[in-house]
Amino acid sequence: MFHIATEEAIRNGRTTDVYFERARRILEARGLNPRVKAEFAAKELPRGWPWAVFAGLEEAATLLQGLPVRVRAFAEGEIVYPGDPVLEIEGNYRDFMLFETAVLGFLCQASGVATMAARYRKRAGDRQVISFGARRMHPAVSPMIERNAFIGGCDGVASVAAAELLGRDPLGTMPHSLVLILGSTLEAAKAFDEVIEPAAARVALIDTFRDEKFECLDLSRELGGRLRAVRFDTPASRRGDLLKILQECRWELNLRGFEAVKFFISGGIREEDIERLNPLTSGYGIGAGISSAPVVDYSMDLVEIDGRPIAKRGKASGAKRCLECAACGDRRVIPAAKEAGVCACGGRYEDLLVPLLDHGRRLEELPPPETIRNGVLKRLDSLPV
Repeated sequence: MFHIATEEAIRNGRTTDVYFERARRILEARGLNPRVKAEFAAKELPRGWPWAVFAGLEEAATLLQGLPVRVRAFAEGEIVYPGDPVLEIEGNYRDFMLFETAVLGFLCQASGVATMAARYRKRAGDRQVISFGARRMHPAVSPMIERNAFIGGCDGVASVAAAELLGRDPLGTMPHSLVLILGSTLEAAKAFDEVIEPAAARVALIDTFRDEKFECLDLSRELGGRLRAVRFDTPASRRGDLLKILQECRWELNLRGFEAVKFFISGGIREEDIERLNPLTSGYGIGAGISSAPVVDYSMDLVEIDGRPIAKRGKASGAKRCLECAACGDRRVIPAAKEAGVCACGGRYEDLLVPLLDHGRRLEELPPPETIRNGVLKRLDSLPV
């Protein structure tokens, strides 16, 4: 059997931490089921990130839907800062306490992946970014990872199942195994060109056997205008200075009139590599850099019990509003009962925490991934790296 939790196990609360199950039994024995408000927030973000992308809401809402609870939440794809309350559940505690672990799991990992994708996207500018990360993660969660890589800003994903979830065609080139079996890069590229439908871009992998410069030239001569790009996946042991390799190949191609052949780079590309490689590159395939993103460490804390503000040490008690000025972007968190007022710039504050579920009933349909992604891209220009 695969080591995965079934959907039934998640919905039945079997993925909970055991102390919630024990606490539920104790409360039941004492006849207690107080009305509470539970708040999800991250005190700080990983790696010193100044911001994160909120993701995972669709799965969290799917789990909570049908429970006798009210939920307020940030929109998926909203920008998150440390301390922002991104989700609130109101209900009788025993009715949802077993789902804290699962909801946190949905939000924490998805937000981390979406944020790393957004950071690569921002650094890459208008160059193509494709998520190649499915092979670095358990296959059961690869659609989740690729979906959140997409909404964070990736232009496409390589995994077939994930692309189906997104309603898009999967993107990719060719594996080293094809080159090895057919005996040369040129033979693999010719076979690809003969067999694969014309809509698939002709992008040839060029690091299997020979020096990249000569592979580039041979492929360009053979395929001519049908060759869209060459993919550099040069192993670290042979890479040296990748930028120098790209510069040399670009020079030789341009000298012979192959300026239209573009360069696509993959293989351990770090976030900090992107801006140095951008001048020679038209696209990136990013694997573990996105799929193994650090989680955004949200926690869930009770902030109100039976109408009384209360919280553990280090947490602010009481239900809250998270506000953002529509004019200047100023953000603040205030008590839920307090009026928003007017921003110092004269702009109007808008609530970011908005009703999502009422007694388990979804109040509106959640947007598709494409819409969420577009919203993230609009925000990226104004954000620091």
